[in-house]
Amino acid sequence: MKYTFDIVGVSPIWQFFNNQQQNIQKPYNQGVEYLGTQKCTLDALIETVEPVPVKWGWNSEQVIDTVVQFWLNNAETTRYWKARLNDAGRENILVARVADIAALQAEFETLLGKNW
Repeated sequence: MKYTFDIVGVSPIWQFFNNQQQNIQKPYNQGVEYLGTQKCTLDALIETVEPVPVKWGWNSEQVIDTVVQFWLNNAETTRYWKARLNDAGRENILVARVADIAALQAEFETLLGKNW
């Protein structure tokens, strides 16, 4: 199984929580997790991702390696989001996504109205 990780933005904490509650009810959200953290550091992202493989039965080492590789290969992106998080203030969090690539593709196709 292959995984993907990306930082998708900065959000007010309450809005992220509300979206998480709505996502629980969506049937196509299997194998895609949106995570929030108040710090834009590799350690904080890994800590946020650690419970996800257990939930989905994923390979923990591969998921953590995906996060590390993202961090190492996207220094400019991580600096950008760290600055946006700092600019946004304490009531906001960094939002990231970790997913099984096939599940993420299925989610995108569902959002675009394509049927499997």
